[in-house]
Amino acid sequence: MNRWMVIGLLGLLAGNALAAPKSCEELKEEIEVKIQAAGVASYTMEIVPNAEVKDPNMVVGSCEGGTKKIIYQKNGN
Repeated sequence: MNRWMVIGLLGLLAGNALAAPKSCEELKEEIEVKIQAAGVASYTMEIVPNAEVKDPNMVVGSCEGGTKKIIYQKNGN
């Protein structure tokens, strides 16, 4: 019986490891909710290929298997 429980547990863990990563749009929406909850009224967020990232301090997320980044910039004062 214990052997079957171990096999079942390993199957669950393997299933989680194979789960698809979030899409860039889904991740961007989640980040936007957090930014708006923090009271930031004016900002810009973009999904860009890694090669277009000029300032790594602007990166707030990574998606599509690490091939794209989500960059954030607060606008105004």
